[in-house]
Amino acid sequence: MKPSQRKHNKGFTLLELIVVLVIMVLGFSMVGINVSNGNDATALKVAARDIVSALRFARGDALISHQEMTVTLNLVKKTYTVSRREKEYVIPKTINLKVVTAKSQIQDNELASFRFFPDGSATGGRVTLSKGKAAWQIDINWLTGQIELDETDSQP
Repeated sequence: MKPSQRKHNKGFTLLELIVVLVIMVLGFSMVGINVSNGNDATALKVAARDIVSALRFARGDALISHQEMTVTLNLVKKTYTVSRREKEYVIPKTINLKVVTAKSQIQDNELASFRFFPDGSATGGRVTLSKGKAAWQIDINWLTGQIELDETDSQP
């Protein structure tokens, strides 16, 4: 058989296989980065919904029991409590917390409270949770005590 008559193998060289494997590893590492960003956004949303649940519970309990209820956020420790409950709820340390409430509801620039009254009204205010570019805003209407959760852009 003459060299010109030999058929070329249609397989892959070792170099081609290594290049494909490197490309696959790079692709999977990018997917891993995107998945971790998704977990951050999920943790932020979960924390916001948990605080909304605590606020709505406090409002409902104030209406039912005909007694004031308070949700107090510790801005330094990033925790919050609901009056007449012993549990302290934790906000992940990686989440930024900003609170706007009545001046009378702030203690030592560390504790900020929202009061709910037996008639359904509240002291009102806003809680903003942010991480990176994502943010969730919780608004408490002072007149009705209504609590709303909205997704917003994080302020630089």
